[in-house]
Amino acid sequence: MPPLLNVGFYNFVLTDKIVALVRIDSAPVKRLVQQLRREGTKLIDATQGRRTRCVVFLSSGQIVLSALTQETLAKRLSRPDALFTPEPTEEELPEDEPTE
Repeated sequence: MPPLLNVGFYNFVLTDKIVALVRIDSAPVKRLVQQLRREGTKLIDATQGRRTRCVVFLSSGQIVLSALTQETLAKRLSRPDALFTPEPTEEELPEDEPTE
């Protein structure tokens, strides 16, 4: 499983699905977010009620709203130790080789 990026408040996004990290300041991005809020689809709000500072565009066409800045998220992406890699489940673990 690919590493996960914490976008705030223990909400995670697969790093291989991230296309862009964009500030919310521009009018086109604000309009897009408002439109998706009205439609109720393809918008994942991970701000926990805080102010949105960054919009994360995913390859699936969904966008994630984050209360963290894009600089913070970019630093986390560039530092491998800051990414979360889940432990494999029992189904994902390889079968033990029989010992002789």
